[in-house]
Amino acid sequence: MKILFLGDVMGRSGRAAVADVLPKMRAAWRLDFVVVNGENATSGMGLSAEHAKGLLDAGADCITLGDHAFDQKSMLAFAEADPRIIRPLNFAKTAAPGRGFRVFDAPGGRKIVVAQVLGQVFMKRPFDDPFSAIDPVLRSHPRGGQVQAVLVDVHCEATSEKMAMGHWCDGRASIVVGTHTHVPTADAQILPAGTAYQSDAGMCGDYDSVIGMAKDEPLRRFITGLSKGRFEPAMGAATVSGLYVETDDRTGNALRVEMVRHGGRLAPAGPAPL
Repeated sequence: MKILFLGDVMGRSGRAAVADVLPKMRAAWRLDFVVVNGENATSGMGLSAEHAKGLLDAGADCITLGDHAFDQKSMLAFAEADPRIIRPLNFAKTAAPGRGFRVFDAPGGRKIVVAQVLGQVFMKRPFDDPFSAIDPVLRSHPRGGQVQAVLVDVHCEATSEKMAMGHWCDGRASIVVGTHTHVPTADAQILPAGTAYQSDAGMCGDYDSVIGMAKDEPLRRFITGLSKGRFEPAMGAATVSGLYVETDDRTGNALRVEMVRHGGRLAPAGPAPL
């Protein structure tokens, strides 16, 4: 299976870039399944139902969220109504709207599980243990059995926690990819038991920024400790960042992994030119 994961979509610039380039990626790379993290797509804070529909119309088969999952109130109902929205398994101690994982259909009668967990280290509020949250999903959906591939989006701050999750899932997930920090890491690899891994896929947004936000206000707060206004997403040309993985249907192992970067300021990368 040819799978593309795109990192956190950041504001209008990120939405526009994904809408422009994702159809081209689907056609050029003959993608079977596309997952997009959309939790910052609406003004940098959450995802509205309207903007979720736009990402799905652009070619996403599934949208994952994160700690800002329900900053936009329209997502409360939309996550319940549309099964293509995946919020973190461990978002709340009681039942949160929507679902934390789902088995999706892929071309050729194949199936893929998409799940998401939130990390605990350095996060603003304590979430439940992500390791115990993902374990029953992996146990009940073995790769190469009921499903041909399993993708886990680990949305957290600490690289160490993401790496630990990658090794915890090695041999059970096909892909473990990090989101949340908006900076792509140069560690795309296949772990010893066959799981494709990257600590952070990066963002789909303007990199002439402070993690996607226009520079002036973050700089002011760092330098003076004072705020003058709200953070606003940077509006320059976006780089579409993510991870491309090819998996073996029989075993669920990753066979190939490539970092993806297209447009904007970052050097291009991907499985083939568009």
